[in-house]
Amino acid sequence: MKIKATSASAGQRLDVWLEKRIEDLSRSRIQDLIREGHITLDGRAVKAHQKISEGMVVTVNIPPPVEASAVAENIPIDVIHEDKDIIVVNKQPGLVVHPAAGHARGTLVNALLFHCKDLGSIGGKIRPGIVHRLDRDTSGVMVAAKNDNSLEFLVNQFRSGEVSKEYAAIVHGRPRPSKGTVETLIGRSTRDRKKMSASPARGRKAITHYEVTETFEETSLLRVRPHTGRTHQIRVHMAHAGHPVVGDGTYGRRHAATAAMRQMLHAKTLAFRHPGNGDEVTFHAPLPLDMLELIEELRGH
Repeated sequence: MKIKATSASAGQRLDVWLEKRIEDLSRSRIQDLIREGHITLDGRAVKAHQKISEGMVVTVNIPPPVEASAVAENIPIDVIHEDKDIIVVNKQPGLVVHPAAGHARGTLVNALLFHCKDLGSIGGKIRPGIVHRLDRDTSGVMVAAKNDNSLEFLVNQFRSGEVSKEYAAIVHGRPRPSKGTVETLIGRSTRDRKKMSASPARGRKAITHYEVTETFEETSLLRVRPHTGRTHQIRVHMAHAGHPVVGDGTYGRRHAATAAMRQMLHAKTLAFRHPGNGDEVTFHAPLPLDMLELIEELRGH
C-alpha cells in the first residue's frame, strides 16, 4: 500500500505516523518491517525515526506470514456434538483457541487435532477448522469445521451476521436501563495496541444487546447478545457503558470488591445453519462451576 503524507503529518516520526494509519500493525511490528526493508520512503530505505514531510509517499509491503503446523496433543475437551461436518465443544476457561505468539502448544486446535483424526489442515495448518474464537478466559460454546465445505459455509454465516450468540456475564453495578443496546465503533486503542477501544479514531461498527436477569448488592448477571463479532466486543462495550465484566483485568476495575480469577463471561448458546443440510441448529453450554459458585456467593451477600 502507498500512503501520502499531508501537511498535518509534517515533523512526525515515521513509525509513529504509520501506527496511527495502519490499524492492525503495532509500532514494534512497523519497526521490524522497516528494518527488513518492507517499508520505504519515496522508494528509498528509511529509519524508524525518519521525520515525515508533506508530500512524501510511503510504501508498505506486508509479507505473508510463515505458517507453522500445529501438532496434535491429548488435551481433554468437552464435546457437545460431533458429526462428519462439525464438532461443537464447550471450551473451558484458560484455553487459548489456536497457536500464536506465546502459546505454541496447549491450545484448542492442538486438542482438536488429537480428537479429530481427519481434521487435517482445514482452514490452514495453524488454525485447522477454526471458524470463530473466544478469548482465552471466556468459556462456552464453539463450533469447528471438519471439512472445507463446512468451513466456508460457517465462515460465511459468521461474516453475514446470521449466527445467533448468547452470553452470560457478571458485571459491576446495575445497568440502567436494565435492557438496552450499546452501539459504537470498535478499533485498536491508540494508547495500548494490545487493547481494543470503543472510542477509536478508526474502527468497525459494533452492536451489543444486553438484559439484566438478576441483580446483587454491587453486581448484576446479564444476558448478552452480540449482533456483531468484534474482538473483545462484550468486554469493551460493558466497560464503555460503565459496567465492566467482573474479573476482567484488561478492561475492568483494578481494585474490585468481587474477586474472580478470570472474566466472568460465558458463551451460553450458539445457533446457526448446519453445513450438512442447512437446518437451523442450536447448542447450549451450562454455566461453568466458577461462575455458578460466584453467583451463589453474591446471592448470599
